[in-house]
Amino acid sequence: MASSTVRWDDRGTDAARRREARAEESMPMVTMSDVARVAKVSASTVSHVINKTRAVMPETEKAVRDAIEATGYSSDGIARSLRTGTTQTIGLAMSAISNPYFGDVVHAIERKITEAGYSLLLADTHDDPARERQAVKDLLSRRVDAMIVAPSAEPNLMLDELVRRGIPTVLIDRVPDETRPGIDAIGVINDEPNALLVDHLATHGHRRIATITSRPGLATTEERLAGYWAGLERNGLPPDPELAQVGLDSTGDHTADAVDRLLSLPAPPSAIVLGNNQVTISTMAALRNRHLEVPRDIVLVAFDDFSWADFFHPRLTAIRQPVDELGDRAVTMLLSRIQDRDQPSRHLRLEPTFVHRESCGCDVHDTTA
Repeated sequence: MASSTVRWDDRGTDAARRREARAEESMPMVTMSDVARVAKVSASTVSHVINKTRAVMPETEKAVRDAIEATGYSSDGIARSLRTGTTQTIGLAMSAISNPYFGDVVHAIERKITEAGYSLLLADTHDDPARERQAVKDLLSRRVDAMIVAPSAEPNLMLDELVRRGIPTVLIDRVPDETRPGIDAIGVINDEPNALLVDHLATHGHRRIATITSRPGLATTEERLAGYWAGLERNGLPPDPELAQVGLDSTGDHTADAVDRLLSLPAPPSAIVLGNNQVTISTMAALRNRHLEVPRDIVLVAFDDFSWADFFHPRLTAIRQPVDELGDRAVTMLLSRIQDRDQPSRHLRLEPTFVHRESCGCDVHDTTA
């Protein structure tokens, strides 16, 4: 009789455990976005606190820890990993801290990832090939199911490792020329929109048009630079290598040096095409330090719009990238790759938009691009 009782208790315990497991599976999953909303911080900050990938202010960390406790969030996916062979996590490697544009991309990706029931692990590459390889290695050590990467100027060793590991991967923003098995890529069209910026300036009488770009070797830098040269050629403007300043990076010091070189030329430019939003911010600071006013003293147009460009004075004429669509489509491609790892590699380009404001010095009601 006693043994029968033991067997009944065992069955009852197993049934209870099964009920608890079903209840756990049916409960809405608390995500990093939920924690971020409670703590009033970004999802990337929550990721840094959980994964210790970047130091944050003590009061910020406390707010995140309190929000984790309040929401019941758990980043421990061991039990689920044992049941399914997956961790339901996606690794994201890009220069998210040092590049404001990528900060917007991270938010778009995280929102779509969360909707699909995954969590996001973020590692900052600082656009440095060695740090990039280490960031990817660290994410792979956490057994992520797939990767999204904004590749550096020298990504081949990193890409070779991802191919060797067979990790579903999407490259975002910087689309390489060659395809690799199991790796998809999505970005925007860079060359023709940058040529259109040159067209716009030439149409309004500028003959000495310069450009300041980001670091060499990046796919986006090379494509935007190609668009700049094409724009000069089709407007009958002679190419002048001194007018094309390719920065070692986009930081303030390097950009300020580029501005100094351009303005010190015997025939300085009357307009500058800026290669990304970091370059734009640094250029405007350098011009302010020289007490030069845009567009009275020099005209600026830029590749990359950003949410607060409307608050610049003057407001910035720019090429706006479809950030939300870029993030959404990247995640959609990645989920498709996870489901079918043998499908051919895909490269997708999105169309950006010309946004006409005052920094180009012409009538904002004139939509000529």
